[in-house]
Amino acid sequence: MRPVHDVHTRTVQAPAATVGALLDRLAGDDDPLFPVPVWPAMRFDRPLGAGATGGHGFVRYRVTAYEPGRRVRFDFPEGGHHAVEVTPLDAGSCQVTHVLEDRLRGAKRVAWPLAVYWMHATVVEEMLDNVERAATGTVRAPVRRSRWVRLLNRLLWERPVAVPVPPAARLARTAFARTDFQDAWQLPLPPGMPCDPAAWKGVLRGAFPEKGRTTTEGGGEILLGQDARHLDFRASLLVESPAVGADGRTVGHGGRVTLSTVVRTHHTGGRLYFAVVRRVHPLLARAMLRRTHRRLALAAPSAGERESAARAARAGYRHRTRP
Repeated sequence: MRPVHDVHTRTVQAPAATVGALLDRLAGDDDPLFPVPVWPAMRFDRPLGAGATGGHGFVRYRVTAYEPGRRVRFDFPEGGHHAVEVTPLDAGSCQVTHVLEDRLRGAKRVAWPLAVYWMHATVVEEMLDNVERAATGTVRAPVRRSRWVRLLNRLLWERPVAVPVPPAARLARTAFARTDFQDAWQLPLPPGMPCDPAAWKGVLRGAFPEKGRTTTEGGGEILLGQDARHLDFRASLLVESPAVGADGRTVGHGGRVTLSTVVRTHHTGGRLYFAVVRRVHPLLARAMLRRTHRRLALAAPSAGERESAARAARAGYRHRTRP
């Protein structure tokens, strides 16, 4: 068994108490540190604390030690652990350290040097970038994703799952009095992703005219489509974001985006035509939604940028309401 000892450190020009308060929000609804939405969010079955079980993506672990404002340790089921620690340097600076200790067994002996190490190192450095930006408002030397890491990120990107057309997709559900086909594909909407349904029109590459739009608090639905002699179709993009509290922070993990399609045929020719199209439609729908989902995630502000913006907004609000 090959041992692994991997350490990443970052000196942050902010008090340890400031950075420790950010660490205490790790894996929470308003996590300012983990690099979401580019990478899967860190989630647990309960608030951060000893005994919480969860992980991020395909990596599973359990919180075995937690010292608020200072340190948290996560143990892997098969052995090994990783930990994040905040150490004061002086009144105005501190050091943040991430340590991974593990032993490579079986397939991990190949997967670690080939792929896992490169993603791990990038995720940890992006987390440290977020620590620095959230605490100081800037990052001196942000990490850059290599071509290999970008390829691995693309290959491992979450895939849409089939769902019924959601009740909230009212434009799609009422588009036709009669439908001959309908389906829906869904992906989660991590923090930082756009909630305006118009931002998702690129799923269909702008090839079809807009037929309707509704807005809700933090989301909505946009309907695209076209009518023809043989059939009519509508594509609905429904964005349902998590609730947002009065302080502007996300509440809950329930955000999602759904691509629904409804079709109405007019005659035998239309039915024969769609009998062929429907064989490739699921492949195309999944691919288009997944591609757009990743493109928007890569363009979204980082967790550290979101925290800096939220802090500035809160400071502005307090200034405006100060008597």
